[in-house]
Amino acid sequence: MAQEINPVTIPADLQERSRSKFNSKYIVGGLLLLTFVGFLIFQVYDATTTTGAYYLTVGELYERTPQIYGERVRVSGNVVDNSEIWNAQEVTLRFKIADESMHELPIVFHGPRPDNFARAASAIIEGELLPDGTFQAETLLLKCPSRYEEEPEEVYVEAIR
Repeated sequence: MAQEINPVTIPADLQERSRSKFNSKYIVGGLLLLTFVGFLIFQVYDATTTTGAYYLTVGELYERTPQIYGERVRVSGNVVDNSEIWNAQEVTLRFKIADESMHELPIVFHGPRPDNFARAASAIIEGELLPDGTFQAETLLLKCPSRYEEEPEEVYVEAIR
């Protein structure tokens, strides 16, 4: 005595509607995800191009004067020995950097004197060249030789604003 099972039938239009809603949710979610990933890729690319490690040498900076006056640039050079003048009352550090061709650039930095400035071998300075020939530094990245490592130690300092 087997019982007969009556299959439940689903109307055709209801079955197609639920399937199309299901697919459209995935499509919209996928598009949102791709848009977000594209935005992140753009942000990373923009950040790396604007904050890359590119800098000018002292000679390259002088080649671009007077067009570069007032523009924010990065300059790299070796710290000139015995060029440091520290004024604690004004919290101002003055020193010079030079490149391989011995072009010298006077630097003025308003901010705390880095503890290891006396050991600094080279520096990357970010700021602007003033018309009087001095470079107004906003940030200093000092590279100092370490006693224990072959790679130089780096110290980053920002100016007081």
